[in-house]
Amino acid sequence: MKFNLSRKLSLYSAMLLLLVCTSGCAVLNGDRAKGQQKDHLANPEKDTAPAYTISWTMHQNIPVPEDAEMIAYIEDRFDVDLEVWNLENKRYEELLDLELAQGKIPDLFRIRQPHDLLKYQMQGVLAEISPEILEQYAPNIVQRIRDYDSRYLAYGKINGSLYGIPAINQTNIYRTPVVYREDWLKKLGLDVPKTLDELETVMYAFAQDDPDGNGKSDTYGLSREGLNVVFGAFGQTVFTEQLYFNEKNNQLVIGALEPEMKKALTYMQKWYRDGIIDPEFITGENKGGYKHLSHAFINGKIGMTSMGNYYHWNQAGDYSVLNENGQESPVEPSFNVNELLHKNATAAVVFGSPVIGPDGRSGSKGNNLLMNFIAIGAEAAKEPGKLEKILQILDYVSANPDPAEQIKMEYGFPGKHWDWNTDASESFHLLPPYNRMENYTNMIGSSIGMTVPGAPSDKREQWAASSGLTENGIYNRLEVATPALIQYSSELIRMRDRAYISIITGDQPVGYFDTFVEEFKDAGGQQVLLEANHWYKEYKETSRAH
Repeated sequence: MKFNLSRKLSLYSAMLLLLVCTSGCAVLNGDRAKGQQKDHLANPEKDTAPAYTISWTMHQNIPVPEDAEMIAYIEDRFDVDLEVWNLENKRYEELLDLELAQGKIPDLFRIRQPHDLLKYQMQGVLAEISPEILEQYAPNIVQRIRDYDSRYLAYGKINGSLYGIPAINQTNIYRTPVVYREDWLKKLGLDVPKTLDELETVMYAFAQDDPDGNGKSDTYGLSREGLNVVFGAFGQTVFTEQLYFNEKNNQLVIGALEPEMKKALTYMQKWYRDGIIDPEFITGENKGGYKHLSHAFINGKIGMTSMGNYYHWNQAGDYSVLNENGQESPVEPSFNVNELLHKNATAAVVFGSPVIGPDGRSGSKGNNLLMNFIAIGAEAAKEPGKLEKILQILDYVSANPDPAEQIKMEYGFPGKHWDWNTDASESFHLLPPYNRMENYTNMIGSSIGMTVPGAPSDKREQWAASSGLTENGIYNRLEVATPALIQYSSELIRMRDRAYISIITGDQPVGYFDTFVEEFKDAGGQQVLLEANHWYKEYKETSRAH
């Protein structure tokens, strides 16, 4: 965990701030911070009511308690009452839409899927944000985006007016990994496959040669997420939450409609018929809980997957982290690997490259750098000064120019939740028990801001880069929505999945693909393509201008 300024400079700056700030300013001293928190909780009744009550939506894996200490800190700092809406991330849109249907609009409006910005703007639930107001009250966010790529600011505009502030995740330059059961490969005397033909050999062995050694025919090669690597061997990705667009002859195309997908489906139909593909691929690899877990892989049902992000798959010692004493120690297994080892202590995993198809293509799914949008609810703009206050808070918690205060906004109070290292390495470490607690930031109400570019790269990202995850990613080339996409995409995605599943399972012949393409276009897909290419033409012209 590194920052550009040294620890001493950060602490010195903070000491100067304490001399001139009021008691509500940020403090670095752990005891002082905890004392301030205690005062707020002990005296919830103030002489005057907070200037604003602000409802706030954010990324959550677990609910944020009403008395969360970092929420209290921000409330005191800005003289507001923050009401965090506890909307489970996996069901976020569903739960948010229920609130909207009852006439409740959050003041700080997180739009998890970038394509939904236009949808919510068309519903009239978003406020227009003046670029001048945004720059005045959220200057650090604007500068971080502008320094990275100023074109992203235009992504939040609809008909020339700004409605969304783009949240950019730099770590999405790392594609999804391709993961194999290394112990299965070794038992069967096989190497990590590099080509589609080699993958086929491995998948048949995983399904037919008893790789787990239990004497039963209860394993398969791959499931839904692994199929995207097969599609990738033909240049596309298909099983995604959104329609994925690719570039071909300077035009955008929808990958799922490309003719080479018939070749991929031919492989898959044969594999399914031969019992190589998990029959439950239809419902996916995750069976509930944390959405990036592949339970099919964890439970030893399949031997290959491409689910989740790189940080869901590190093994013990892949890189070093700072322990509670501020010393480097080997990282522990994370998420999928940790769950797998709890099931089977002798299991092992290994990364492979996306396999190369007959035409030399390869790839696995990449998640777009444009992660989501942050907007302001329409009702908030009706209360004088409230929009400006929200932007001011958002700027403070998301892109604080003081590195020490930014750590506090993300990880909690110094001396309680984290502390500086003692080796003048410009870094910090989490303190026990928080360094061993999942989702503790939700428990204390920190990390309520948006993701901004410019965060320093740490050893985890260096490990991801060294693993080749910056290469062969297949990304969606349409990062915004169009009216036709909003109108038709839900049904088009259902059509896509029905057609692909019916062909893979053999309910339809591979030749049915051509019928599906025509039906897809007639159901709104052609209009989606027209509008997507209109946007893409303007995007390329803007890019050339920059």
